Amino acid sequence: MSGIGPGTFERFLRITLPLSGMNFLTQCARAGLAVVGPVLAVEYGLSATELGLLSAVLFALYGLAQLPVGVALDIYGPRRVQCVMAMTAAVGFLMFAYADGLTGFAVARAVTGVGVAAGLMGMMKGISQWFPRSRLAAMTGIGLLVGGLGGMAATTPVAMLMPVIGWRGVFVIFAGIAVAVSMWNFLSLRDPPGFKRPARTLGDEIVLLGRVFRDRHFWRYTPMVAFLSVLNFTYQSLWAGPWLRDVAGLDGFARADSLALYALGMMIGSAVFGQLASRLTEKGVRPIAVPAVCSAVLLVIQLVLVLEPTGRWQVTVLWMVFGAFASSGPAGYAAIANAFPAELTGRVTTAINATMLATVFVLQYVIGWILDQWPRTASGGWDAQGYAWAVGLTLAMQALASAWALRKGGT
Repeated sequence: MSGIGPGTFERFLRITLPLSGMNFLTQCARAGLAVVGPVLAVEYGLSATELGLLSAVLFALYGLAQLPVGVALDIYGPRRVQCVMAMTAAVGFLMFAYADGLTGFAVARAVTGVGVAAGLMGMMKGISQWFPRSRLAAMTGIGLLVGGLGGMAATTPVAMLMPVIGWRGVFVIFAGIAVAVSMWNFLSLRDPPGFKRPARTLGDEIVLLGRVFRDRHFWRYTPMVAFLSVLNFTYQSLWAGPWLRDVAGLDGFARADSLALYALGMMIGSAVFGQLASRLTEKGVRPIAVPAVCSAVLLVIQLVLVLEPTGRWQVTVLWMVFGAFASSGPAGYAAIANAFPAELTGRVTTAINATMLATVFVLQYVIGWILDQWPRTASGGWDAQGYAWAVGLTLAMQALASAWALRKGGT
């Protein structure tokens, strides 16, 4: 956090840090299923399509909640909204802990998806109220780094706890953390000086959002930027775990360790690329260069994954680097938002997030469907060929999104 003075550091402690707690919950909700999912698949006989549906449901409700939550953040501020959302996530975690079948799991994931829907938006809203606009990407990156600890907490620690308290006990702990985050936000956050509730309605918000969706600049860069987050949401939240088991041949603890380092890569990438994007903005360089370079690196990594690499540390490093470069998505959010008037920052973030989450919803289900085209293995997993086709799909989609953004001409 170079260049941060005492006043800025105090605002970081009071504003960014508690808001990053919501991203901690989001990471728990996402990464927890990557560890618990293979166990549920065996215990309840879930197919890959059904397991993908459980992951997709969270993102569907996460996406549907974006617009009303964005309005609520503008009207009531991050403090009030995040307190309520964290308690909603706690209810979702508890419902999952006591569910006993696909329907119950799906409903619980839906409630959890609503609860964590304001994680990134709420943090960016709070940061934009208390920090200079040029620091938005940097402070968001630092907040995501802290929030990324949730991704690590949901990997090796969960694998160690499961033999002792079971996967149900793990979700009870997640619920307790959510309640603590709610109280932390309530006690720490404050409205900025001169804060006034806008008179906008949900209809007004839809009109403003329509202005963003009609913008050619938005549609040129959003597919490339959003797909960075799509990759992390798709693989870290579910399919990296089964891939490590079925392609790389890692057992439970080795798999959890690899996922923990994946989360560590995301944390490092969030901070590094957020700082880099802000520095480029301050120097007058187009910060969209950051997600463009990261997209190119991820294309190469996915090509390697299609070739089915093995070896514990080789694949662990591969996924760690994957997580780091894919975490540059929020820096791209800031790069796109900076091309719009300041009053539209929230709408731009909401629009990118909604586009990204809709894509994740479809991909989670489609990847499960692809894996189910091959017979289950003797261990209850899925055929390596299916994973190669699945990764090949995301590789092709990202290549198209990058080519669209980097084409000559346009805005």
